[in-house]
Amino acid sequence: MRTSTMVLAVGCALVATAVAQRFDMKVRNDFFAGFSGDKEALNRAMKICEEALKEDAGNAQALVWHGAGLFFESGEAFRTGDSQKGMDLYQRGLKEMESAVSMAPDDVGVRIPRGGVLLTGSHQMPIEMARPLIEKGVGDYAHTLDLQADYWSTLGSHPRGELLFGLADGYSRLGDQAKAQTYFERIQKELAGTPYAKRAATWLDTKSLPLSQTGCIGCHTGN
Repeated sequence: MRTSTMVLAVGCALVATAVAQRFDMKVRNDFFAGFSGDKEALNRAMKICEEALKEDAGNAQALVWHGAGLFFESGEAFRTGDSQKGMDLYQRGLKEMESAVSMAPDDVGVRIPRGGVLLTGSHQMPIEMARPLIEKGVGDYAHTLDLQADYWSTLGSHPRGELLFGLADGYSRLGDQAKAQTYFERIQKELAGTPYAKRAATWLDTKSLPLSQTGCIGCHTGN
């Protein structure tokens, strides 16, 4: 996956996370720096997660972040040609994120980070390999939408846009054009005048979007 894209995905995931206790507040700056190439920062973030998990093995938010870190490191290993290390990190990362969701299936602070990482990272994979990740990511976002139903209207356009766009684009990539259209139309209705609505209009006209228009928008970019 592209490093910059990974940073944006996780950043937008955090904006969409509305929970009372957010573990990400302890590690997000170091993870952002790490995903941008600062290895020392990434190591610090991973260590904080590991220490938290030593204190409480059931800390699902710490586990999902640690898994996301391993998933990122797998991409780095593949890029340097170490396929064996890359695959080991990839499998471990997916396993940790899956375990975190199993521990806390109704925790938005777990669902959104995994969903964002999987939906973004899968853009760089062949569709055969990407499909199960897209399906999990869409599932995370769909469940989050249900969890946020009671306070959905209080969220800003960015978190709402990222969630709805992730669902719309995810279903489109899975070939479910009917569901994709439902979410793109919802974006146009709820987020009229925003960059999300502009991208939705493009998809509704062409039934596709270029990769450059599938990343995070809002607080990071106006494209």
